[in-house]
Amino acid sequence: MVCEARNLSAVAREMNCSQSAVSQHVRRLEKEVGLSLMERQPRGVVPTEAGRILQRAASDGLTALGEGLRTLEELRTGRGGGVVIATGATTIRHLMGAAIEEYSRQYPDVGLEFHTERSSHRCIDALRSGAVDLAWVSVDPGAHGAHSASGAQGVELRPVISLEWVLAVHPGDPLAAESALGAADLARTRLIRPPAGTSSGRQVEDVLGAVALSSRATTRATDWDTALLLAELGLGHALIPAMPGLVGPSGAVRLIPVTGIPPLEVGWAARQWSALSPAAREFAAAVTRRVSGGAG
Repeated sequence: MVCEARNLSAVAREMNCSQSAVSQHVRRLEKEVGLSLMERQPRGVVPTEAGRILQRAASDGLTALGEGLRTLEELRTGRGGGVVIATGATTIRHLMGAAIEEYSRQYPDVGLEFHTERSSHRCIDALRSGAVDLAWVSVDPGAHGAHSASGAQGVELRPVISLEWVLAVHPGDPLAAESALGAADLARTRLIRPPAGTSSGRQVEDVLGAVALSSRATTRATDWDTALLLAELGLGHALIPAMPGLVGPSGAVRLIPVTGIPPLEVGWAARQWSALSPAAREFAAAVTRRVSGGAG
């Protein structure tokens, strides 16, 4: 009933008992199965993946209930189930690749599903709609505490790494001789700007608003890899975050540190961290370990 009504008070009225009694019953069930069944939200509750599994099993009879309890045990121990993640394709390539390989070897029965989105805003939308369990996003430095907090979007944010900015230039470009650049130096570039409408793009735009850019037309790229490719072709200078493994051994571009632009802080978002399945929490931890360990 709680899964359907999504409101403890409504269920209490229906059952002619106190809201406290309904809440205690839910907690007893959660203790029995070892998983969170409900996400507590300001306007009620919503079922977690485990809650939806138990709801479907209970409505289908005793045979389905037994199968559902076995599924919950697999979910609790990390031996089964799935994790759905919203992020960008560039993030999967440069930040998550090694963690995905490690996680898949350790948990071969857990399915991973990736929803690629073009901005952190869209990742948050997918998260809030319940379409995904986790989202990898750009984190507003003012929206979190030292470890985690509820951001403006009503989700829990956990920053993982701060990425400095670099300018990718063709080795034959005159700027390739520079050891470092400041934000003001971008005025003499043929700038390939970050994707429009993204939090990282807005962060750079705030800085560049005070910089008198060259009269030469600037270019925009829809993602960091596209910007890097355009720089490799000598079609401009790409302002991108210094992600691990950004440039291969070919030396097709040179990366020049850019000072004067705040680092891009990125990390995890979840609707309610305590309600995540163990499989989802372990995937987030695997990525965090790999990214933090490879930051140097």
